[in-house]
Amino acid sequence: MPADLHPRRPLLADLGVALAAVLLVLAAVLVGTAIQRADGTLFVNWPPLLASWGPHVGPGTPAAVVVAGVVVVYGPRVAARLPWRALLGGAWAAAVVWTFSLALVDGWQRGVARRLTSRYEYLQVIDRFHDIPATLRDFTAHILLGSPEHWPAHVAGHPPAATLTFVLLDRIGLGGGAWAGVWCITVGGTACVAVLVAVRALAGEALARRAAPFLVLAPTAVWVGTSADGYFAAVAAWALALLALAVTGPAPRTCAAAAGLLLGLACYLSYGLTLIAVIAGAVLLLGRDGLRTRTLSLLLPGLLGLAVVPVAFTLAGFDWWEAYRLLVVRYGQGAGGFRPYGYWVWANLACTVLMAGLATVAGLRRAGASLRAPRAGARAGAGDPGDRRLALLVLAALLALLVADLSGMSKAETERIWLPFAVWLLPAGAFLTGPRAWLAAQAGLALLVNHLLLTGW
Repeated sequence: MPADLHPRRPLLADLGVALAAVLLVLAAVLVGTAIQRADGTLFVNWPPLLASWGPHVGPGTPAAVVVAGVVVVYGPRVAARLPWRALLGGAWAAAVVWTFSLALVDGWQRGVARRLTSRYEYLQVIDRFHDIPATLRDFTAHILLGSPEHWPAHVAGHPPAATLTFVLLDRIGLGGGAWAGVWCITVGGTACVAVLVAVRALAGEALARRAAPFLVLAPTAVWVGTSADGYFAAVAAWALALLALAVTGPAPRTCAAAAGLLLGLACYLSYGLTLIAVIAGAVLLLGRDGLRTRTLSLLLPGLLGLAVVPVAFTLAGFDWWEAYRLLVVRYGQGAGGFRPYGYWVWANLACTVLMAGLATVAGLRRAGASLRAPRAGARAGAGDPGDRRLALLVLAALLALLVADLSGMSKAETERIWLPFAVWLLPAGAFLTGPRAWLAAQAGLALLVNHLLLTGW
């Protein structure tokens, strides 16, 4: 019988995969708790998240509930009607307010001001960068445990551009944990704008507008507000958005150079961000029509932009490849060397469910269906070229995430580490019918996580 005679079938399939995702999370909690109690090798208190059980409310609770309610009720309608530039500005503002509200559930000090000041974090070593060139030349000598004055975990685990960001903020008078937290939340909130720009360029404005509320009201905000990875995600997102504009927009050379510059910077913020090459490949594939006529004009400015950051750090004495080699050793020296791959290789996916939400899981199902059966789906026009292009984009992000998972270098804490990939999964919400119910599920998940758990990042 034709699929259109069963209008409830896609919805039932959506609910089915959402239920499967819930069961995956439940299994990760139960199995992880048993492992942690038995031998403590997970090094997390509330597996699969780095968090502790601690129901609480805070000054951000009323604001978070109000923001969630407003976006659920009015978000889809407003996103459909606002002028495009106003939509981008409104999406950024709403995302920042949502993230700040969730962070302030833990209060100003724990939620914002002290997040980046723990003994693992970047701000612990600001005073060691008084001579930046000398510190860069000597950076790799402090990565391994046992080396003299070894770096804290996050400093050792990232290329120096991550720490240098906070060093430079300190140099211009914005030092301390409060400014660092505000920086990460404010810049991290722009990631949703970058993704919207890319979706519009590659798949069309209608889908970008449908995706907007899901990018604003995302559970990822719980960790954008508690770690520097939200800032990293924004840099990577803008690199990809500018790449999309380079192959489709009116200023290809400028966009290509800027995209290359940010891609290079992303790789010096986090080693794992080299995997955004997978998403970049999808962007180039989707923009291949424009790429055919612009290859020569894009190639030189793109490569020149891409070379700026690596050349600058290399000339300053930092060896990216040697640092990464030493990081792999350092990873084995710490908790990463004891955490069981057999658990985390699937429990990391449960973390992804908690950070991306059930709406994203259901949207990814529809994305896959759009590629398999072009005319399948309940929504009029499902399977049209825009749908297929968006499906390829979000599934490329899923592929990058799976490669990171299988690498074994992302055992635990992926709720923050994978933010740069997760933000590209969120537009899958554009495929869903009944967006308000799915948005309510997204908001409810974020509120539950933030009010029931004390997150570690």
